[in-house]
Amino acid sequence: MNVDRTLTRVLGGVGRLFARLPTLVQVAIWIVLIPVIIVLATVLTLVAAVVGLIRGIFFRLFPPPASRDVSRLDPHDADLDVLRETIEDEGELLKEHQFRKIHRDPRLLPKPMPPPDVWPRPKRKKVMQADEANRLYAGTLRTKNRRIRDLLADVEQLERYRLPIWKTEADVAEVLGLTVKQLRHYSIHRNDDRICHYVTFAIPKRNGESRLIMAPKTRLKRIQRSLLNELVDRLPVNQHAHGFLRGRSIRSGAEPHVGKAVVLKMDIKDFFPSVTFGRVRGFLIAMGYSYPVATTLAVVMTEAERQPVNIDGELVYVPIGQRHCVQGAPTSPGLCNALCMRLDRRMAGVAKKYGWQYTRYADDLTFSGDSIEHSRTIQRLVNQICEDEGFSLNPDKTRLQRRGRRQSVTGVVVNETAGLSRKDRRTLRATIHRLNGGASKPATLTQQQMAGKLAYLQMLNSTQADALRLKWKNPNSESH
Repeated sequence: MNVDRTLTRVLGGVGRLFARLPTLVQVAIWIVLIPVIIVLATVLTLVAAVVGLIRGIFFRLFPPPASRDVSRLDPHDADLDVLRETIEDEGELLKEHQFRKIHRDPRLLPKPMPPPDVWPRPKRKKVMQADEANRLYAGTLRTKNRRIRDLLADVEQLERYRLPIWKTEADVAEVLGLTVKQLRHYSIHRNDDRICHYVTFAIPKRNGESRLIMAPKTRLKRIQRSLLNELVDRLPVNQHAHGFLRGRSIRSGAEPHVGKAVVLKMDIKDFFPSVTFGRVRGFLIAMGYSYPVATTLAVVMTEAERQPVNIDGELVYVPIGQRHCVQGAPTSPGLCNALCMRLDRRMAGVAKKYGWQYTRYADDLTFSGDSIEHSRTIQRLVNQICEDEGFSLNPDKTRLQRRGRRQSVTGVVVNETAGLSRKDRRTLRATIHRLNGGASKPATLTQQQMAGKLAYLQMLNSTQADALRLKWKNPNSESH
């Protein structure tokens, strides 16, 4: 404050002194000062230009790390004390305890702003075509997670899991025998779709409720079957999963529980709807795919329940929930098995800790052991693990079956050996007797249906099947 006052007084004094001088003296002083001022201004301008040129050279040779403005983000998603976020994680792990590395698309990173005095000013370059930009910034690819928005493929991770190396949508389209435009027709989420790609119907459950089936139409089903063969069947699956896998069946899922003192059965509620679009996309990114490719694949393999709505005389299909793996799509069972990898690993760890066995067939979780002592602890831990992994149990379907009563796993009796119950075998024996003409009442099954029943039993227990097959006079086998 004192310095300002002193400077003001000095300048005021000089001004008053200059005003007292004769006019000719004042003109002479201005004639001398003006060239000096011009020379000084020119020199300072040249120095500033040289400094700006040097700083521009250094800016281009050694650009600062990319950073973004986070001051306007939701306070729940960002640190309030941070205004700019520096992006310096190239080559690091995307998540802890994973092998997927971060490789970012430089075209999508925030461009560093040069200082105001840099000369010449850098020009903006065209980094992508208009159709690619429209796709990258379309609603389908929007996300609040800025850590995954610009991810490229991690080829090393894809090779580690022996998955197809698809870096762009063009690579996916080529494998599926489609153009990029045709692929995007099926990989765009629309809030008012004029074409419904699924046929929806309901089938009754045993408890009287109905199960919603969404079967893809012919062209989409062909695409999903191709993805099943090229991608989904190659995804890693835990050894304790037995549903929808080659070489595994309800028999392999039931055999570990044969002859156990206690069998504990639990059911995951809304299994397929719990595997949402976001989870599928995140899983594919963790497997090594880029964000655009993972999003495209996730949209193609998921769908939301839709309701037909008439808007201004035009029928459109509006989603009434989020996209998820649907029952009826060829890719859904394999995707759900792969996404349950960590769930199965944690469940198997709990079972091993207490000396029990664990298997999973789709949404059916089965534990068995030689003692009932730890059953309540296992139930509590299983419920906690399911919540941690984004699932929930159906308490109405939890069953604890002890020795001395019927113990069944996915319809297979496991008291002494895997097979059918005595009641079911008696029913088949009586039906065979009627088919052989040994009773006046007509048989409830045809010869072809009986052949299917015995083939199913042969898969479960060949001894039980052979005993019934000896009593059956199959006309089809006699004719051959």
